[in-house]
Amino acid sequence: LYTTVVTRWYHYDLSRHAAEALLLSNGTDGSYLLRNSNEGSDCFALSVRAKDSVKHFQVTRNSNGYVFGFNEFPTLQDFVNHFANQPLLGSDTGTLIVLKSPYPWRVEEPSIYESVRVHTAIQTGRTENDLVANAPSLGTKEGFLVKQGAIVKNWKQRWFTLNRYELKYFKDKMCEEPIRTLDLRSCSAVQFDYSQDKVNCFCLVFPDRTFYLCAKTGVEADEWIKMLRWKLSQIRKGR
Repeated sequence: LYTTVVTRWYHYDLSRHAAEALLLSNGTDGSYLLRNSNEGSDCFALSVRAKDSVKHFQVTRNSNGYVFGFNEFPTLQDFVNHFANQPLLGSDTGTLIVLKSPYPWRVEEPSIYESVRVHTAIQTGRTENDLVANAPSLGTKEGFLVKQGAIVKNWKQRWFTLNRYELKYFKDKMCEEPIRTLDLRSCSAVQFDYSQDKVNCFCLVFPDRTFYLCAKTGVEADEWIKMLRWKLSQIRKGR
């Protein structure tokens, strides 16, 4: 990737984890960047901020150029021009994302540092092995799901957001306050469910209740399950 225009927003070996942290903390809705993918030397990832989550799309290089979705581009410059003229991106889950602004590789940052006045021991005899790195797992997702009520067993559409260990659902996409926040550290299982008279249904098992949710498509249900199960695996690893 040597094109000057692209290198402004090509972040080389930036990880998925770091890309999400960067776009969520410093980007805006529609910010995007290109980075290397861990799939191989001819694979790249386009990471895009969509509201409060980050979506990742694969870009591959072959003998004819660069492949993105159904499109093939002879050069990276063509790839960049494509985004300038056709910024609307739709995923197979029905999410529409507008690519508004590339997130630059180099960003102005202050060269201001705190002065160290005290550096002393609190505990003695500790080594580097006693220091445990601790950061919540990233991996974000959002979208509409249909949820079964707790008492009256009717189904209502709710807007769900998954961020860190919290699955929140809102009355609508525009609402700021969630109806409820589910802490995934209390969740024991996520699985497809066939007990309800609905398709694309899955459930989250908590000690006090099992939540039944339905997605519009099987692909979307599968994506939610994979992401939620990955979260649970990270929790069990103590990450």
